This record gives sequence, C-alpha cells and structure tokens, in this order.
Amino acid sequence: MQTAIDISWPINTENKPESSHSTCQAMGTGMMLSSWATSSIEEVAEAAPGGLRWLQLYVYKDREVTKSLVKRAERAGYKGIFVTVDTPFLGRRIDDVRNKFRLPPHLRLKNFSSNNLAFSSGKDFGEDSGLAVYVANAIDASINWEDIKWLRGLTSLPIVAKGILRGVVVLDARHEIRWTFYIDILPEIVEAVEGKVEVFLDGGIRKGTDILKALALGAKAVFIGRPLIWGLVYQGEEGAKEVLQMLKEEFRLAMALTGETSMFPLSNNHLCLTFCHSSHSPCARHHSNL
Repeated sequence: MQTAIDISWPINTENKPESSHSTCQAMGTGMMLSSWATSSIEEVAEAAPGGLRWLQLYVYKDREVTKSLVKRAERAGYKGIFVTVDTPFLGRRIDDVRNKFRLPPHLRLKNFSSNNLAFSSGKDFGEDSGLAVYVANAIDASINWEDIKWLRGLTSLPIVAKGILRGVVVLDARHEIRWTFYIDILPEIVEAVEGKVEVFLDGGIRKGTDILKALALGAKAVFIGRPLIWGLVYQGEEGAKEVLQMLKEEFRLAMALTGETSMFPLSNNHLCLTFCHSSHSPCARHHSNL
C-alpha cells in the first residue's frame, strides 16, 4: 500500500513530537510536517531520525521566512517540499469565527521565533478567527509559477504543488514538479500530465477502499490526515498505529476482491466493475459517484 501521513495543522501530543512521526516510521510510511506544527522541523527529525519526512510549506510574504524553512528542512534530512498553492485566503470557517479561534497559551508554532509568526502574540483578534487574520497578514495570496521557479532555485529537493484544482494549469508546469489534489478531479489531472509527473491524492481518505479508488484512478500515493489525528486523540501513538493498520487491512481485502495480485494493473475499469455489480447502474463510469 502506498500511503503517507499528512499533519497539516498544529498537533501536540503531550509535548512528544515522536508520537506521530515514530508511528509513521514504525508502520513503514512517511510523514508530511506542517510549517505550522507545534513541534519544530528539527524536533521531529530528532524524534525519529530513520523515518521518511517531508515539509509542507506556505509561501510567506517575507520570502526570507520561506527560504529559511526550506533550508532547515534540507539540513534536517527531509526528502521533499510540499508547497500549498490553494490557500491564497483562508475559507470562512464558521466554527473558528464563532469560537474566536487562537492557540492556547502553552502552544506556539515552533518553526518561528517571533511571537507574531508563531501565532502566540496574545493579540485580540476581535470577532474574527485568529487563524484567518494570521493567514491574511503573513501568507502571500499572489503566489504564482514564478514563486515555484524561485523555490526550485533554492533546493535540490523534489517540489510538490499541493492543492492543484484543475488539469489545465498543469500543462504549464515544469516536469519535475509533482501534484496533490482531490479525487473528483483526479482523472482530469492524470490525463493532463501525460505520465510526465507523479500525481498524489491528498485528503478525504477514510477507508482502505478509498486508497484503492485513488490508485485505480491514477494516483501514485495517498495522504492521510484526520484519521491519524483521531487515533492520536483516542490512544496516542498506539491509536495512530491502529488507524494505519486498519487502513492497510481494508486495502488488502479490497485488493483481494479485485482479483489482482499487485497494484500495478489497477485502473478505472476495476472501479466500473465493482460499481456495476453492486448497483446494476448504467452510469458505472461516473467515478465521482463511487
């Protein structure tokens, strides 16, 4: 099974950065650490030095901040940079607005030294979500292909554009850039890149059958976010391992039921056959309805 863990929001497990990353190392998968994590790039690397790690990156208005994160990830042995390109603004999260969201006093975004960038200044954000204000003040909403080229010049690490929403934009990309996005547009993206770049699915994975669908539609790997956090909340590192083991077992069962012995023959035909047999529907080729 080709899977990885996406920790794309600050997470703190009793000040033990090893809880989530050592889980990934033990289960034979990788971890994407958010720039906004409450454990630093270096702390996570020290906690599980033998694991596969990537850094999720936002492009800051202050390019020196962005450059520093990239260089630190290189020095700490991270193997790739995942650049979030679909968040020029934060969506209006009603619960966060209602709750006037901010980090509790004992937490900060550990990758930053200043209180403002660490989201720990103690400022009053009024009636708004503190995170929305943070994004508006710090993150560059004008990110474009020139910024990707600039990042390419900073590092030899693979660069992954995280959050591609349309296949048409991929046609303008340099071939070494890879892509992550959502399952509804997965076939469109796979077709657009014509096999020239690797394609990943990020988000929405809840069951092992979701992994099979993504791989059958052309994804090289998938990233898992919320289920891992639910496992950590439930029982710490052991809970996270249980979530990953459940997904692996569900995926193996789904693979066995396709009649295939490896992932490589998987294609959208497997999804069509499964859909037809279960629903007897003439609309079997509508993948998004699976």
